[in-house]
Formats: sequence, structure tokens, C-alpha cells
Amino acid sequence: MRIGVCIKQVPGGSARMDGETGLLIRGSAQGVLNPYDYFALEAALQAAASLAGPEGPGEVTALTMGPPQAEGALREALALGAGKALLLCDSGFAGADAAITARTLAQGWEKLGVPELIFCGQQTTDGDTAQVPFALAARLGIPAVGWVKAIEYFRAEGFSVLQELSGGTVRVRGGYPALFAIGREAVQPRAASLPRRLEARRAPVTRWTLADLPDPAPHRYGLAASPTRVKRIYAPLGEAKTPPLRVDPGEAAALILGALPGREGQPVPPPSGGGGPG
Repeated sequence: MRIGVCIKQVPGGSARMDGETGLLIRGSAQGVLNPYDYFALEAALQAAASLAGPEGPGEVTALTMGPPQAEGALREALALGAGKALLLCDSGFAGADAAITARTLAQGWEKLGVPELIFCGQQTTDGDTAQVPFALAARLGIPAVGWVKAIEYFRAEGFSVLQELSGGTVRVRGGYPALFAIGREAVQPRAASLPRRLEARRAPVTRWTLADLPDPAPHRYGLAASPTRVKRIYAPLGEAKTPPLRVDPGEAAALILGALPGREGQPVPPPSGGGGPG
């Protein structure tokens, strides 16, 4: 069974934003693998082991869209156990919002061959929209299960997972193909061994540009095709609406005592307004 996982490289430190375009300047901070994607990778690897045939576990393919340095996230996926890595890299993809990112990823999967199982992290730490997995499933025309908090099984006949909803937890069972957005509680990610890391540094990473996709029309990708626009970026003002109360230690103690249960109605000396901050 073909198994795929979508990953993303995100800024590892304090990245800067372009005040005019509202876009993240991705070269302004060192990139790392999105933390949520470790859980997606682990879920994909466990599914591959559970669905292993006579020749062993199926191969997990990692796919991402990004600039050339996003190859580092793919090599991290290879070190953790992925068998293949594919980078969609073209200046025409830059500035894509969640909807167009999903469209681009869908084009990559369609060219490669849509897997029976696709895993995504629940969200990313840069955009934090949690929309791409569902938009991707819609583009591919397959069911999606989000906010997966536990995996009960993956078998040849189907799957069973627990999904976290605002009203509680539900059990979802179904067949393939399917896409899953994995939460932090679902699995415990493994650590990459030193031999795997050394192998990952030498492993091939396939790179496709816009011209390699089934639909290479430039106007369907990147910022120009994205319906989302950032109108303004600004720092929130931290103005306090209530002025701080300044009392001396004795007055502060009296105020605290008066607020404790059982002290209602007992006289408390009024603050004089003098002294230093309590």
C-alpha cells in the first residue's frame, strides 16, 4: 500500500515579516521540520509496519513545497524512516496561501500517484491555520479525518482512529484512500539513529518545478492565485485599561485578607495611596 506524508519546513527562530506584502521572510531564520510533522511521520511509519506484506513494510514518501533549503526538512524525514523524498520547488510557488498550497501539493501527488494513505501534521507553527490537510483531501477527492488523538489500528480492510472534537472524542472507522491530520497525542515520535542520519545526508531528493506538474499554468500558483490577502501587519498595543494600584506591604496584606473566603464583611483599612508598589 502506498503511504505518503506531507511535511513543511518552518522557521526555527524569530523570523521577520515583510511589512508591505505581509509574507514571512523565510530566509530570516533557520528552517526546521514543523513540530507537528514528527507525529505525522511516526503515524505513517507505524501504518506502513501494520500493513506490511510478505516483502515487508511499504515505503513512505515525504512531500513538501518550499524553497531549496526545504530539502533539509525532507532529509530529516528520510533520517526518521521515510523511503523517498520529493520537493516541489519553484519561485512561482512563493506566497501561496493555504488553499493554493493544498492545490500545489495535490498536483505533486497526482503526478507521483495518489497514495492510499496520506498523513499530515494537524497544523504548522508558522501559518497555524490547520486548513491545508482538509483542502488537500478536497482537491484529491478523498475523505479526511482531522484532530486524530489516537490510532487504534490500520489493517488491510480499513482503519480505526479516535478523533478529538470540541464536544468530546469520537471513533472513526473507514476504508482507503483516506487522509489523516495527526495531533500531538496520537503517537510518540521516534528518534533518528546516527546511521540513518548519515544515510539521509547522501540519499537522493527528487525536485520538481512548476513545469513538471500536470497543470503548469503559472497563474494557478503562488501569491497571484491565492485568495487570502494580509491587509496590515502591526504590533499590538499593550496599554492597560485600569491603572495599577500602589499600596505599601501592610495595606496589600489587608486587601488580600479581605478577599479571602470567610473574611467578607470584616473591616479592611482603605489604601492610603502611598508607599511603593505591592
